[in-house]
Amino acid sequence: MVFGLFKKKMNVEEFISGSVEGLRMTTDAHRATWHLGEEKSWNVDQDSGQIIFSFEDGTIAESPVQIIGTFNSNDDTFMWGWDHPSILPTLQANALRVKQFGEEHGSTELTTQKVTCTEMRAWEYTALAMRLAEANGAYRAEAAPGTFVFMNFGEVHLAKET
Repeated sequence: MVFGLFKKKMNVEEFISGSVEGLRMTTDAHRATWHLGEEKSWNVDQDSGQIIFSFEDGTIAESPVQIIGTFNSNDDTFMWGWDHPSILPTLQANALRVKQFGEEHGSTELTTQKVTCTEMRAWEYTALAMRLAEANGAYRAEAAPGTFVFMNFGEVHLAKET
């Protein structure tokens, strides 16, 4: 007798929902420990692959970054980072994990370069990337009026400006 020939099909939406819950818990922890969301400024250096958050008290939080994609609120579209003309290939790895996941589970919205969606859905994509890549957090920042960059970040290192 042969067992295990039939895999149960994964419910992608349930997996995404679980990813969002994980993002919520992680974000709460970052808010409590190093005040994510209270930064006075942020900067991504694509060449070094780092995101830097600066705070009023002189604290600097620095972390490796991956860009999941961009959301355009003017036309409600999300462009995936895995094939984005403005994103260096070294910052596309987490987005590529989502594409691979989409290919494995037959999800066209995860494998189509530009999709129509809500901003909340862009957060869900970012949470999914965070879960698949085992990233330490996620962040959204306005890069230009109406254009938001969705990112994952790794281990955060804190320092004080001197």
